[in-house]
Order: sequence, then C-alpha cells, then structure tokens
Amino acid sequence: MGIFDALTTAVGGLQAQSFSLQNISGNIANASTVGYKGINTSFEDLIPDATTPSRQVSGGVTAYAQATISTSGTVSASTVATNMAINGDGFFSVQASTGTVDNQPVFSGITDYTRAGDFQVNANGNLVNGAGYYLMGVTVDSKTGNPTGSVASVLQFQNNFVPAQATSSIQYAANLPTVPATTASTTAAAGTITGYGGLNTADFTQNPLVLGTPATPFGDNAVTGSAALNQAATPGPITAATTLSGTAPSNSLTSGFVAGNTITVDGQVINFVNTGSTAGTTAAGVTPINIDISDTVGTLLGKIAAITGVAPTINTSTGAITLHTGTTADLSVASNNASAFGALGFPTTMTAARTGGGGIGTGFVVGNDLTAFNNESISGGAVTGYNAAGTPVNVQLRWVKSDSAALGSPHQDTWNLFYQTDPTATGTQVGWVNVGQNFTFNSNGSLSSPSGTAITIPGVTVSGQSLGNVSFNLGSNGLTQFASTGGTATINTISQNGYAAGQLQSVAINNNGLVVGTFSNGQNLDLASVTLSHFNGTNYLQALSGEAYAPTEQSGAAIAGASGTISGSSLEGSNTDIADQFTKLIVTQQAYSANTKVITTANDMVRSLLAVIR
Repeated sequence: MGIFDALTTAVGGLQAQSFSLQNISGNIANASTVGYKGINTSFEDLIPDATTPSRQVSGGVTAYAQATISTSGTVSASTVATNMAINGDGFFSVQASTGTVDNQPVFSGITDYTRAGDFQVNANGNLVNGAGYYLMGVTVDSKTGNPTGSVASVLQFQNNFVPAQATSSIQYAANLPTVPATTASTTAAAGTITGYGGLNTADFTQNPLVLGTPATPFGDNAVTGSAALNQAATPGPITAATTLSGTAPSNSLTSGFVAGNTITVDGQVINFVNTGSTAGTTAAGVTPINIDISDTVGTLLGKIAAITGVAPTINTSTGAITLHTGTTADLSVASNNASAFGALGFPTTMTAARTGGGGIGTGFVVGNDLTAFNNESISGGAVTGYNAAGTPVNVQLRWVKSDSAALGSPHQDTWNLFYQTDPTATGTQVGWVNVGQNFTFNSNGSLSSPSGTAITIPGVTVSGQSLGNVSFNLGSNGLTQFASTGGTATINTISQNGYAAGQLQSVAINNNGLVVGTFSNGQNLDLASVTLSHFNGTNYLQALSGEAYAPTEQSGAAIAGASGTISGSSLEGSNTDIADQFTKLIVTQQAYSANTKVITTANDMVRSLLAVIR
C-alpha cells in the first residue's frame, strides 16, 4: 500500500503548501495595512502508527497558522492629530458598533483590541479607526486633569463646553535691576533713595508701602549754590575768611551786606548789624541772632549751622556754598538783600527737602500720588486675568525699590510689588495696591525673603472686577536682583490660569496618551486618557476583521495597562516584510511543484503495475 500512501501524503503536501500560499498572499496584500500583523505557516508532520521503529515510515504533513501579533511594525509620523501608535507592548481598547439609534451608535458591550491607531473624529464626536472600531478610554476633568473614573468606555467629544475659570494663580519670574532707572532718579540728589532708583515716601500724600510700614526717618539733604568770587585785586573763590562787606580790592563779597539786612533760615532771622550794635529785627518770642557786617562768610555759615544742625561747606575751587537741611526741618533760606545774597552764590531763595518722612504705610497709591508713583517705579509687566464669569481684566504690575543697601547698614535691597486696581483713579481714590510683601535680596542677587515659592495676594480687584485671592507663584529662583544696564525689570515668565468659557473646536492625542481639546477661548485642556491593555498569551489572540483581536482561553483575559507608550500623530505600519514573503513564496512554489511530481511518479508506478496484470 506504499504507493497509495505516497499519493495521499503528496495530496496532503499540496494542501499544506496551498495553506502557506494563502497566508503569504494575505501578508503581501496587507503590507500597507495599518497595524496589520502577519500570519506565518507552521508545518507539522503526521506519523502513521508502527509496531517497531524499523517499520516506521515518514508520514504526511499538515499546516497551522502561526501569529506574529507580538512583533511590532514600523512607527512613522502622521499629519492627522488624532492618529496614534503604540511603541512596545499593548493594545487599544475598542468596540464595534452593532447599529444606530437616533443617529447614535449602539454597542454590544464586548471590548476588542487593536493596534490600528488611524483614529479620526466622526460626526458624532467619536474617535473611529479605518476599520470602524470606536476608541475607548477614561475621561478626565478638564480643570483638574484627574480621571473621572477607572473603567474605560467609548469616548465621545461633541459640543464639549468648558465653563469660565477665575484666575487663582499667576506664574511669575523676573530679574529686578540692582539700580532701577526711574524717571525721578535722573534728577534726584546723589546718595538718596530716589537717586538709587527707589521710592521716597515723603513725595507721597499717603505712604504706599506695605501696610503698617513705619515712616522713613528724616535724613539730611544738601543744596549747592553757584560759584562765587571775592573782589580782591586778583579775584578768586570766596572762602570762610571772606568778609561780608568791604570795598575793592579786598577779600570781601562783590556786593556786601549792610546794617538792616536779614537772612531767614527755616524761619529764624539772622540780623546784619553795625559793629557793636545790638539792633535788629526778629520774630516775637524768638531769640535774635545778630551778625556784624564786618564778620566773615565763615561766621555766617556758623550761624546757619546752629539753626540747621549741619555745617555748610565751601568748594575751594569755585567758592560754591553747600547748605544742608539737617533732620529737624526742610531747608528754606532767603534774604532781603538779593544783591549780597547773590554774591554768596544763592538765588533769591534756597530750598531743599529732607530725605525720608511721610506717614505710616497704607499699602496703596491714591490718584493724587500717581505722578510720583510712576516716576519712582518701574514696570513689572501685565497679564490678562479672568473673574468667575470669564470677564477679562488687564492686571498691570509695577515694582518699587523701597530700600537700598547702597544707603549703608542697616539698609538692605527691598522691593514692593503693586497691581493696578483702578486705571482712572483721581484724588483720594485708590489706583494701585501693594501686594503686602517686602521682597528682600541678598548681596549676590538671590531672594532672601519671602522664603517660600509663592505668596497670596488677597482680594484682588481690577476695574471693579473681583478675582478674589490670587497666588503669586515665583517657583525656585524665579525672582532675582542682578545688575541690568537698562535699569528695567526683565520679565521671564508671566502667565495665569484663568480663562473665559469656550466651545470645543478640535481634538488631538499627545505622547502621553491624552486626548487634548482645543477650545474657542484658546485653552488646550485634557479631555480623556487612552487606556492600553496587554495579554499573557498575545500570539494566541483570535484575529478579527479590521486588524482587531478578541481574547481566547490561550491568550488569557485582557490585563489593564501595558509597558508600551503612545506616540501621538503617528501610525504603526504592517509588520510584513515583503522581501521575506517573496522568499517564502518561492520556497512554497517549489515545494508545491515537488509534491505534484510525487503524484506523477506514483501514477506511473500504478500504471506499470496494472500493465503487469494485463
């Protein structure tokens, strides 16, 4: 019976190679199918029973399918924002529609699995791939980004509406200059807080620094007259020895004082009298100060020093006299002899205000002080915030340097931040509000206080719109004080978390597997998380039409999660290698032809046997 067994075996071989050819043709046909996993052919021999090994013969063959589901295809970029691919292990969870009701898809509740990520949004807002499978995932809260559940369901994004969110935090990072270039600093006296680019509370009707800040102690200020010459034979700058009157040529003023002249210093009258005279005019109840007209400039300056508490000085090169305010009162000097007063280098009057002063900090700037505030502060940037109803408000910021280490110990570099509450403030209406925090810096430019990364600005109100309490977040090293050639604040980051209400316009999938919605208000918010699953026996899944798979007993049930990662705007191609399939095609063709030769040979042998019988 060997000839007939050979015929049967050869026919089985033809069937096995035909099965292989069918798989090869399917692999080649799906070489461009997204997410397709090729099927290889495995050949198994069929050995007939034999009583002893010496009587055992080679048997027939049968073919089995061998899945390559666990073998990944090449991932390439896609121009479609909702396309995605899996790098590594894992499957998308999908469901197939069983029909529609009221134009909405109906599902059986059976979850299938696929790696075909060519999903696009359909008319109902579902993400559907090219084979018609609907993507599943877990929705997330658009405001918090937290999942709203743990069980995946078919995703739908249709007419999504995000309500307005009030601004609750401002993210800020900037460098403040060591010496701010304010408008007032260009003309301020050297060595004063204003000269160092800071704010002088004495220039304000209400101290705008942090609420409760003590008034700045009064400090001495100076004012200098013009150059002054004597009427010596060779005129030179006046000195302390120059007499207050006299004729040329002598070391005397070019225009001398006479009896009856006066100089009033801070309300105290200095009378010029003839030698030996005590006559003079003085205010009631004020001890008279007399000075002989033959006395010297040095004597006069001594009288002035007795009133102000600080001795005037004379420039030896020009004769210019510098007067000081002292700390007791602002300086006011005037004379009833303009000619002699001018010979000292003074105009009709000499005035100067003490440094410091002002009241206790109120924490705001009123309309009457807006000019002084703008002149003694620098811009801190601006950001559009939103109230609870989504109304946009323009949050303007300005910085003032309230203290400077350049003034000497115990002074330190300190800044205050203000926001504009009323752009149209006048009179005593509040225009700017101090956030209520002193920002103090170390000598190396790092922030020393506050020590945290954020402060809370209470009750922020802009143009009548309330934002409530707003967190001002600086992050780590977000605020510094380094030298700046321009003297302005360099704003590195300024953003806020509020927005107006918005309608969903488009969706995309990012590399974290999140479905991100773009809304009409310009916000990009997370809408859902795409879930992945894996199987212990991946290659034993049952293939379904459309590159989908169903679990089997051998594959095991789906396990939530996977080691693979999602790539947005990408697609995984077929894992079929055309060159490899062509090689298998040639081998299959040769094997098939060889099996036909067996049949032909067996047929010839049977014919020979029949010929013997005849």
